[in-house]
Amino acid sequence: MRKLLGLFVIFLLLLASSCVPTRKITYLQESKTTLNDSLITIRKMQPPYRLQINDVLSIQIKAPLDPDLVQMFNIAGEGGGGQAGGLYFTGYSLDQHGDIRIPQLGKIKALGMTVEELRELIEKRLVKEYFKENANLFVTVKLDGLRYTMVGEVGGTGQKTIYRDQVSIVEAIADGGGVPITGDLTAVKIVRQYPDGVRTHELDLTTIDVVYSPYYYIQPNDMIVVSPLPQKALGTGTTGLASFTTVISVFTTLVTTLLFFTRL
Repeated sequence: MRKLLGLFVIFLLLLASSCVPTRKITYLQESKTTLNDSLITIRKMQPPYRLQINDVLSIQIKAPLDPDLVQMFNIAGEGGGGQAGGLYFTGYSLDQHGDIRIPQLGKIKALGMTVEELRELIEKRLVKEYFKENANLFVTVKLDGLRYTMVGEVGGTGQKTIYRDQVSIVEAIADGGGVPITGDLTAVKIVRQYPDGVRTHELDLTTIDVVYSPYYYIQPNDMIVVSPLPQKALGTGTTGLASFTTVISVFTTLVTTLLFFTRL
């Protein structure tokens, strides 16, 4: 009887530990430090992003007073289109040396620059070498989509692209296929490249307080890593019914084995 009682206690412990807690799979739960329905100031301002190798840029050149000169910067066969005195180049990537190649201007060192710094450099080169001061030259430089990678316990692994300037980690995960019930939202990692190397930052996406984190908004070339919950490694099921079925099967096997040996 004592052995059966012991097995029953083990059964209860297994059942209690095998289910995935709701608090570990729910995004942006109520904050312990912020009142409900209070205004949350999200930190949208980040340090300026500095261009890295393999970044892809879109460059737009406009000069309404000199549209013919704008067209000379187009190279046949490259993506781009002109309209109303403007030309839009897309898909200019930083090569392994950190350079981009622009028609007529040639190589430009872009590595480590912000898009604003690169825009100013291109505009100065154009005014100095080709356009007049009164040409109403207008240059725009943007990242051609925000590229990131998702790995681990996620709905879709691999490189993803969102064509926006600013994307939160929750939006990035949702766009990339989401996190299944077996993924651990309490310790999502962002692996980020910096000029001096790679660093890892950890975020708890189950709390609304994550919006205050300086890493809430992802940057180009970030890697999002989601680890599996222990329940997946144990193979005990993800829902209460699945866990109950698994544990009851184990309990039945143990009881049958114990009764078999006690009757010998």
